Amino acid sequence: MLAQTIQLALAPVFVLVAMGNILNILSARLGRVVDRSRHLQQRHAATTDREHDMVVLEIRNVDRRISLIGRAMRLLVTSGLAIGGCVALLFIEEIGDFHLRGVAAGAFLIAIGLMMWALVLFLRETQIAAASLRIPADYLELHRKL
Repeated sequence: MLAQTIQLALAPVFVLVAMGNILNILSARLGRVVDRSRHLQQRHAATTDREHDMVVLEIRNVDRRISLIGRAMRLLVTSGLAIGGCVALLFIEEIGDFHLRGVAAGAFLIAIGLMMWALVLFLRETQIAAASLRIPADYLELHRKL
């Protein structure tokens, strides 16, 4: 029976590995966004007029991205804790001869729901990043025939 419990625990552990990879990606993105925010904060005082407005707009986008990444990371960590709880419940059930499979299944479903929510936030963050990378029309000089 212990072998069967170990087999049951493998699926949640693979989900944990995936979460770790996603957290790694989010951490790298957060580092880059924080570096960009510091650069923009330095430019903030040195700009005026339209350029200043563009800096402020980008600072707002960066602030939103930082918030989304932070929320996604919190959700993933909470999801990871639920996965860990699920695995622990499976082993407690096996060792203590309790009936906890329903609770373990609930913990797993909660973990998957939290992970999906985190992925939606990650998607939103990437959408904001892509939108802010669009080159302003002034730089494209679309009125000129080249």
